[in-house]
This record gives sequence, C-alpha cells and structure tokens, in this order.
Amino acid sequence: MPTLLLIHGGLWEDIGADWFWRRPGIVDGLERLGFTVVAPDRLRRPASWAADAEHVLAAVPGREPVTVMGGSFGCSVAVRLALDSPDRVSRIVMAWPASLSDQFAAIRMRASLARLGAPARVLNALLGSETLPSATDAELGTVAVQVGLIPAVPPDPFHLRGTVDSLLRLLPSATELPGCPEAPSPGFAPHLESFLASVAAFADSPG
Repeated sequence: MPTLLLIHGGLWEDIGADWFWRRPGIVDGLERLGFTVVAPDRLRRPASWAADAEHVLAAVPGREPVTVMGGSFGCSVAVRLALDSPDRVSRIVMAWPASLSDQFAAIRMRASLARLGAPARVLNALLGSETLPSATDAELGTVAVQVGLIPAVPPDPFHLRGTVDSLLRLLPSATELPGCPEAPSPGFAPHLESFLASVAAFADSPG
C-alpha cells in the first residue's frame, strides 16, 4: 500500500493536522486499511505556497513518490508540491478544494490575513487570482499525475461546486470522487467510512 501525505486545510489559521485529520478518524481509518500515513502540521504563517509545500515535504521520509491528499486550502499546497517537486508525487486527492473565486470570500480572507499582520507581498503571494490560489490555471494544465476530486457537499463560499468543475476541466487526469462535508465539520462523521473507501480505492488503483 502506498504512503499517504495528508495536508490539512486553513490559511494563516491556528489549524493543525490533529484537528483536521486525526480527530475525525481519518488517520486511524487509513492506517487500519494498511496505508502508511504522514500528517504533518503546515506552517502557521507561510509567506508563500512554495514555502508551505517545502515544509510538509520535509516530513516525508525517503525519496519515493507518495500519494498526497490535501483538504480545503491544503489542496493548494498539494498542487504546489506537485508542480515544484513532481518526482515526489505519484497522485493527488483534492478533498473539498478551497478557492477565492467568490469575490466576497476573497475580500473576507484578505481582510482576515491583513488583521493577522500579513504584509501586502504575502497577501498577493497567497491569495492568487485564478481557480486555485497557489497556481495559475496554465500551471494546473501541466499537472501530469492522476487527481481525484472530492467536492464539498453542501458547498459554501470557500468550497464551491464551480471550483471542482473548473479543476475537472483544467487538470489533464482528474476524476470526481463522491462528495461529502468537510472533515472537521460535525456533518462529516456519517460519511467517514465511505470517504475512507473512496480515498483508498483511488490511492491504491493501478496506473
């Protein structure tokens, strides 16, 4: 079974892997299915997506390619990792991909990060202007690995159905997996086993 690198969500928030992946039962569930799981904490105040991606990759032992699963804004880190270190990523699961394509969501996020002390150069580096904040749409078209997309159900201003539709068009080898609520939310618990099954089937599929 492959190694899974889990990259939690959040952006300049006090969110860690324990809250996002372990407490909902995802780490234990994947380990029960036979996967080796690496779930590091992201940088709390990254200056760029590239720095965030480099930080989480440092937690992975060895040099073999791994399956990367990002959650929410962790999807942006996962894509940046695949673009910057393509030899280390065998495939990607993007669970509840977060975007800032909703104008009001983008304004709220910019204001929130500014209140936390993010300078203009960091805001510009992190917030982006296309489908995902960590990459241009043209860069997304160069992601060569298989990508499984898990929509947020129900969607919200940061986790839009339209983002999934755009990623299905932009990513050369993307497929949609069954949607569910985001893991840390109370509505996720009834979906845990089906979520684990779909992630495991995608991560362990041939090709």
